[in-house]
Amino acid sequence: MTLRIALAQFDFPVGAVEANAERIAAMIAEARDEYGAQVVLFPELTVSGYPPEDLLLRPSFLADCAAALARIAAGVHGIVAVVGWPESAGSVVYNAASVLRDGAVERTYRKRELPNYAVFDERRYFDVDPDREDCVFEVDGVTVGLVICEDLWFAEPIASTVASGASLVLVPNASPFERDKHAQRDALLEQRAKDTGAAIAYLNLVGGQDALVFDGASVVCDGDGHVHPAAAAFTDQWLVVDFDPHARRFQPVQWTDDGDESRDALAWRAVVRGTRDYCAKNGFEKVWLGLSGGIDSSLVMAIAVDALGAHNVTAVRMPSRYTADLSNDLAAEQCAAQGVRMVTVPIEQPFTGFLGALTEVFDGHAADVTEENLQSRTRGAIMMALSNKLGGLLLTTGNKSEYAVGYATIYGDMCGGYAPIKDLYKTEVYALARWRNTVGDRVIPQGVIDRPPSAELRENQKDQDSLPPYDVLDAILLRHVDQEQSRAEIVAAGFDPATVDRVLKLVRTGEWKRHQAAPGPKVSRRAFGRERRYPISNGYRA
Repeated sequence: MTLRIALAQFDFPVGAVEANAERIAAMIAEARDEYGAQVVLFPELTVSGYPPEDLLLRPSFLADCAAALARIAAGVHGIVAVVGWPESAGSVVYNAASVLRDGAVERTYRKRELPNYAVFDERRYFDVDPDREDCVFEVDGVTVGLVICEDLWFAEPIASTVASGASLVLVPNASPFERDKHAQRDALLEQRAKDTGAAIAYLNLVGGQDALVFDGASVVCDGDGHVHPAAAAFTDQWLVVDFDPHARRFQPVQWTDDGDESRDALAWRAVVRGTRDYCAKNGFEKVWLGLSGGIDSSLVMAIAVDALGAHNVTAVRMPSRYTADLSNDLAAEQCAAQGVRMVTVPIEQPFTGFLGALTEVFDGHAADVTEENLQSRTRGAIMMALSNKLGGLLLTTGNKSEYAVGYATIYGDMCGGYAPIKDLYKTEVYALARWRNTVGDRVIPQGVIDRPPSAELRENQKDQDSLPPYDVLDAILLRHVDQEQSRAEIVAAGFDPATVDRVLKLVRTGEWKRHQAAPGPKVSRRAFGRERRYPISNGYRA
């Protein structure tokens, strides 16, 4: 006899307690009636959404979550449901998951290991139960255990749960996407299963939440350590498996896995899903972006079209006295290829107006980067005006390389509400553009990919006039930003000391800009924002 398990790989928005509760209740009935499941598992903190952050400091929010869980439990009959929620117990709060059966909360498990690194700060909000009780329960003769997310990364919680009798362990998760993370997770699942002999059902949340994107990619692992193919990433879907308790093996019943798990494919789906969900959850159906004919804005437009549809995207050309005809032509070519409406607003008149207004104050000072930045800020003002007047979210088009070294104009090209490629280095931007052109129709003109990048803020300007070649720059930034390597370590790896010094200084002095930047989807190990948080005033130089 087998045990049928339904895994709810879906998005449960943060703070939408009432809507989440109604949906969870309906999905429990669906798992029972349509899929014949005996157990249904929901992701970590399903009721509140993840991460609820400082909502957890509000007693009324915690009370609403508790009331919602009670209502959900009252409707559970003919199936066992495992639902995550923030449990308030007097002066403490637990990251909890409750086993619901026969109209009641049968028992509640409290997460033992609270992550407090990278994007996680659970110790700010949650406590650990000093009793550390295992959660083990029976379903139709099968002994099932429960741990939550980070618990799996430590040997003791699952070992203790299996020692208490569990042959199957359910693991609800809210684990954000990060490149190259799946292999590490699968190796861990294999090791835990081999160490304990227990089969593991790992369910992950899916969906974008501000700067985080949860990829789903749920997976099951047999008791002998065999890891089945992961479910399709960034896809809302029911996953249904039959578990054989004697062999401790899973048999997929409904399980759509990935056709392309390459780094570029997953990164593309991450930024598209992040953009789509950020817009939807903040009430935006349409977006604007400045389209320059350069690689960054071209990639952002392709992302926006895939996320929202061409009819919801408007591209704006804002030519200046320095804009090449090729730039205008390439922007028009991409809009035609993707069916995007294009608006042209030349900046010469407002730019000249600014220069005229400042003539007296600037008298005696030679033109410099100030006038370059003023063009960018003119464009930023125009884009914000269009967004304000006509509605829609302004997407900003800066990449991680530019944000890292401050090669972006605050209140200029950094204007916007969301930054889809904020966590992609310039070399990764090019790689994704090339990859996207291999999937379906070619949407990014080859001329955009082939031309040298330029901000076009002065005659014959090229990015490499101000920065090292992007392959060198990105290699240094990867070591310093993502891998936290020091100057000495980077120089020892063979990089020119003067170039390293210059790049690291730019990273330090650009911190204040990054603190004001729009959020964007995390795809790397160390994304700017909630994950990499350096002080602006900082005397450390190593």
